[in-house]
Amino acid sequence: MKKKAIMYGAGNIGRGFIGMLFSQSGYEVTFVDVAEIVVNTLNRDHVYPVRIVSSEGYEDIEVQNVSAVNGNDMEAVADEIACCDIMATAVGVNVLKFIIPNLTAGIRKRMQKDGGPLNIIICENLMDANKVLESMLKEQMTEEEIGWFDENVGLVEASIGRMVPVQTEQMKDGNPLRVCVEKYGFLPVDRAGFRGEIPQIQNMIPFEPFDFYIKRKLYLHNMGHAVCAYLGLYTGRQYIYESIDDAEVQLMVTEAMTESTLALSKKYGVPSERLLEHAEDLRMRFTNQALQDTCARVGGDPKRKLSPADRLIGASRLCMEENIYPAFISVGTAGAVWKYLEEQGKEQTLENAKEVLKKISGLKEGEPLMEPVIRLYEMYAQEQSESDIRRLAQRLKAAQMEGII
Repeated sequence: MKKKAIMYGAGNIGRGFIGMLFSQSGYEVTFVDVAEIVVNTLNRDHVYPVRIVSSEGYEDIEVQNVSAVNGNDMEAVADEIACCDIMATAVGVNVLKFIIPNLTAGIRKRMQKDGGPLNIIICENLMDANKVLESMLKEQMTEEEIGWFDENVGLVEASIGRMVPVQTEQMKDGNPLRVCVEKYGFLPVDRAGFRGEIPQIQNMIPFEPFDFYIKRKLYLHNMGHAVCAYLGLYTGRQYIYESIDDAEVQLMVTEAMTESTLALSKKYGVPSERLLEHAEDLRMRFTNQALQDTCARVGGDPKRKLSPADRLIGASRLCMEENIYPAFISVGTAGAVWKYLEEQGKEQTLENAKEVLKKISGLKEGEPLMEPVIRLYEMYAQEQSESDIRRLAQRLKAAQMEGII
């Protein structure tokens, strides 16, 4: 009997990464989505193409044994969840709350038919995603259901390292289901999150303790990507590869990732050489022209990216805890503040910038982290050159090392 997997979310990560791994691991994959054209096409063709792209060319892979159900049909979704062998979500942080009723209905039906343990791999860019999802699910459960849930449902955090940009018509190349992705395809997951036997899934790496992988993804990969994006947006670049190709931007991204690398190494006792190699690999992956990844996509939703535990402020706080001064991470933070004020149609003033950092980032007046961000933000507001921004960051770092600030 074929193993069944549910992929909740048939978007770029769902089709271009997790659903593909499920299929390659021998599962029949049922996608859940509300986009009717995607659902109908998957049910008509039962295959879709994934294109692995690089600056040297591309390779097409056909993902087979797939179907779909419409996320608006709660009963159909619940039936699928009740009898699947493994499940994953990749719907986006802002959409997660909307799928809770369907997840709850499926778990309830599974309990009623004694369907056994269910592991849900959470592929959302969210700190403590397992705790967040657990809280939302339990709000809709009875005491009996919560007891069954605790025994039988595994909420498994994952670190999504594959870069998948917004798909253009050119990338789709005549097929609306085609997804263009980079070659990198490893899936680290939290070993401790599973209930029952851990399934064998291609390229899935169970690891414990998992906090290191989550922080590495958010504070190294996502943070470096964000610094690159905001500097790119500031200097009028459309694509990430164009931004990282600029020597000044590349230097600042490298310095920011080095700050985070040193902090992660000290915090988790991981050799810095290993992390620096990972950072260098990431920078090379940022140069992938074929991905056509835009600064607008990577730098989108600056409010979320400025939140207290996210890639910029979270990485900066970790650095401060480990006595690493985050001068170049602050370049990215200042850029995110500048972008947020621009999107909100607010004047680019120090007062408005401080208000953003207080209300969104949770920083306090006089807090050490406030100083470099505000100083660097002023450079953005005054439309100074990227080389001037870089030189100020270097001066701030040197001054801190000498004990001046």
